[in-house]
Amino acid sequence: MRLLRYSIISASAAAVAGTMMFTGSAVTTAAGPARAAAPASHQPASHQPSARFLADARTALVRYLHHDHQPAEFVHTGRASSLRGTTAESTFNWSGYADSSTTDGTFSKVTGQWVTPAVTCTAEDTITSEWVGLDGFSSSTVEQDGTLDWCFEGTPTYFTWYEMYPAGTIEVGTSLAPGDKITATVSRVGTKYTLSLTDATNTANSFSTTATCATTTCLDTSAEWIAERPSFEIGIAPLADYASWRVTGGMEVANGVGGTIAAFTSNDVLTMVDATDSYNLSTTSGLTSGNSFTTSWHNSY
Repeated sequence: MRLLRYSIISASAAAVAGTMMFTGSAVTTAAGPARAAAPASHQPASHQPSARFLADARTALVRYLHHDHQPAEFVHTGRASSLRGTTAESTFNWSGYADSSTTDGTFSKVTGQWVTPAVTCTAEDTITSEWVGLDGFSSSTVEQDGTLDWCFEGTPTYFTWYEMYPAGTIEVGTSLAPGDKITATVSRVGTKYTLSLTDATNTANSFSTTATCATTTCLDTSAEWIAERPSFEIGIAPLADYASWRVTGGMEVANGVGGTIAAFTSNDVLTMVDATDSYNLSTTSGLTSGNSFTTSWHNSY
């Protein structure tokens, strides 16, 4: 068992009852058992933060996420799963599904659809990222795109984003809202990658971008559909209360053949656990029709 505890302070920070606040460059995180949540934000779900507030939130987010997303940080690997045809994995930062191979270049496309979840905020800053991608499960690069839900200063904010190794996260849409219908895809032809996201509800959040990566660097040994608590330079962030996230239409192209998540020979179901490996932060359901599943929030850290 790998044990990771994190209580990290940069500049000046104050730990109060195990909460985490981002102020300037200060971050404190503390692992603890499940407990009663602080009072939730009473801001109406339909309320849109001001443009100035969103700009401040994005500036802070860019500062914290300027480095690469972490690959999966495993706790337990290769355990028998109660879900037929899958292998159970526990990680500190991912929940969802991954298909993986030991052969470089196996995967050339991954796609999924979802409705942007609404997060419940307290005074604590928390964050959740939902995405599809290639690599990161069994290799050190990531090629990903998706949505991000951040409780910033007690207010829910939402963004679309992508990340292509070796660059950090690029935030795109700032008008993303709960209920927006998302289709995200990462595809590869040779060394050229296309990362695209369509927000069918508000097209201002949509994007398509291309980049290149050598086949000896981006190995394309896995395809993923993931709910994540991202890592900042100074530690893994607490997971925002997103209630649940439903992925549909989960598809991939492996060895030139298109198929569902379940169609590939190796399916891994991921559960996100706390830093002491004592309880779950986010769990993952079984597959429906081979291409759909739900992850559910349980705790922030």
